Amino acid sequence: MRIGVLALQGAFIEHEKKILECGAETFEIRQRHDIERSFDGLILPGGESTVMGKLLRELELIDPIREYIKSGMGVMGTCAGLILLAEHISDDNTVHIGTMGITVKRNAYGRQLGSFCTNADFKDLGEIPMTFIRAPYIESTSRAEILSTVDKRAVAAREGKQLALAFHPELEEKPLIHEYFLNMI
Repeated sequence: MRIGVLALQGAFIEHEKKILECGAETFEIRQRHDIERSFDGLILPGGESTVMGKLLRELELIDPIREYIKSGMGVMGTCAGLILLAEHISDDNTVHIGTMGITVKRNAYGRQLGSFCTNADFKDLGEIPMTFIRAPYIESTSRAEILSTVDKRAVAAREGKQLALAFHPELEEKPLIHEYFLNMI
């Protein structure tokens, strides 16, 4: 299995390490020609969603990524990646990739100082560690299934082969979520 990791900014290297730890191959997507390779899934890492959306448009990556997802390719979006996948962003008319039936609230847990770690239940995995950094959360869903909540706020959802997470699984010791993603696709 081969997973492309969007490498425009954010913790993409940490995701690559987790995918390799799971025994799959990985490569970085930085330019339009990178996405023309053969691959089985895609990771949209954390970072700054506004900047990432702008770069995706400038590099002419947003439409091909959207089409890959619509055709059934597996994708995991973490933090900013969750925002990129959302059909709606609260208090913002911007839509980036927009393939997942969720509405998200950006920076919902406040500024950098509002970052935190916790353990919470995740459907089919039990209790897992979660690290939140200027994290969004999922306000509502139209089609997606909620997989995890923290303080009554949805922090993980799945729709088909799309997995959206408000937290950063690439920062945890074990690659539980990355294994979940690979099994999902």
